[in-house]
Amino acid sequence: MKLNLEHTFLNELPADRILENTRRQVSEAVYSFVTPKKTKQPEMIHVSQNMADELGVTEEDTKTTLFRNLFTGNDVYPNTKPYAMCYGGHQFGNWAGQLGDGRAINLFEVAHQNKNWKVQLKGAGETPYSRTADGLAVLRSSIREYLCAEAMYHLGVPTTRSLSLALSGDDVLRDVMYDGNPAYEKGAIVSRIAPSFLRFGNFEIFASRNDSKNLKTLTDYTIKHHFSHLGNSSKETYIQFFSEVANRTLRMIIDWQRVGFVHGVMNTDNMSILGLTIDYGPYGWLEGFDFGWTPNTTDQQNKRYRYGNQPNIGLWNLYQLANALYPLIEDASPLEAILNQYKTDFERNSLQMMKSKLGLFVVDEDDLKLIQELEDNLQLVETDMTIFFRNLSNFCNLKEGLKIIEDAFYDLESISDAIKRRWNSWFKKYEDRLAIERISSEERKEKMDAVNPKYVLRNYMAQLAIDAANEEDYSLINELYQLLKKPYSEQPDYEKWFAKRPEWARDKVGCSMLSCSS
Repeated sequence: MKLNLEHTFLNELPADRILENTRRQVSEAVYSFVTPKKTKQPEMIHVSQNMADELGVTEEDTKTTLFRNLFTGNDVYPNTKPYAMCYGGHQFGNWAGQLGDGRAINLFEVAHQNKNWKVQLKGAGETPYSRTADGLAVLRSSIREYLCAEAMYHLGVPTTRSLSLALSGDDVLRDVMYDGNPAYEKGAIVSRIAPSFLRFGNFEIFASRNDSKNLKTLTDYTIKHHFSHLGNSSKETYIQFFSEVANRTLRMIIDWQRVGFVHGVMNTDNMSILGLTIDYGPYGWLEGFDFGWTPNTTDQQNKRYRYGNQPNIGLWNLYQLANALYPLIEDASPLEAILNQYKTDFERNSLQMMKSKLGLFVVDEDDLKLIQELEDNLQLVETDMTIFFRNLSNFCNLKEGLKIIEDAFYDLESISDAIKRRWNSWFKKYEDRLAIERISSEERKEKMDAVNPKYVLRNYMAQLAIDAANEEDYSLINELYQLLKKPYSEQPDYEKWFAKRPEWARDKVGCSMLSCSS
């Protein structure tokens, strides 16, 4: 296996001068050199060949001992120096100081077909940023991250990618629900891939320490390699850079809202500077449509990161990034203008996104009202978001309205006549609104089905794969991986996955509630 390596990150950014892998505050450095932990009995259990191809890694390569050892941290590729990044972050709204890659180790950069990829292991051992943790990951959380990153990619949502999923052969102690009942679980390692793993927090840590020199070095590097069209560094370039990050962040969150994805822990250290979905921890997918839902048990009281609040949190996080970049610009007004533009753009883009889900393409002043009424109706009784929007593309007339969406209701029998009347009232308005469209119902269905997925990684589906994997059956991981490569296609062979959450999963750990250890 021959990789075409580049070393831009290591060569152009400052390294930690201390080489010992000890937990500490790291200053004036973007990263620290670390060596992954060797594991007892590594076993590769799944590889995303789709991602491997992007690195120039063949299917034959993925079956080699070298591949297994590299992507479980047991070998270091020649002429490479693994490292962990230093960053800070606001967690649940409060500045948490230095955080960093506590259980992620970056292996190297690969250049292939005019793209540059950073290759990272999650769960490969301690780093100077591990704080009180062990730097390891368990099979449960690794399956969730591995499958979800690839599922999001195929949904068309900006995301980091997954290359491989492996068992370490070691047992790892975890307290799943933070309730004082730790237990040993199977250790695992995911290989994650992205053009960059830089986060808002990488910039925040330097600003918090008044280290403008390294803040500028990092920002200049980021612009040079990821926003090169902006040109040479200047005050104006930094403003444009912030504007692009705001736009990308908003685009990503609008996509989350479109498919019903809830990240669960939108701290600034989990916000990608490239606007990629990053760090799949206590995430979840809406089952019943509910603006107030969050899967994260740590957030149950305040629900800061609930589904309906994600766009606002994106803005709050951008305010923190603006504060971090301010020393390079020394003028608040252009930053404030960009933050205000985010609010305007959100209203406009959110409306367009919802219109596309409903198959509405011409302009009508009452569209916002129609959408708001729909969102109210969806929360009258538990109504499955994915099934509702997917089946809505079959709508032809008012008479069939309720019939078309009845599979989306979790308790069809108990729906009152008053609620049925509200739905029929909405369907009448929807029917009238469709009458002013200029496309056929067939064309509308095709367009709606292209933005309303039939298959998403429902929380219980991931849990079933986890339960099977714990019994050494990895077939369900592959089945879900294959299914989620074509989320907008009918795939009749997989029809059983186009279904509401089963009742047994309603309150099951891993299906409805997750902790940050997930």
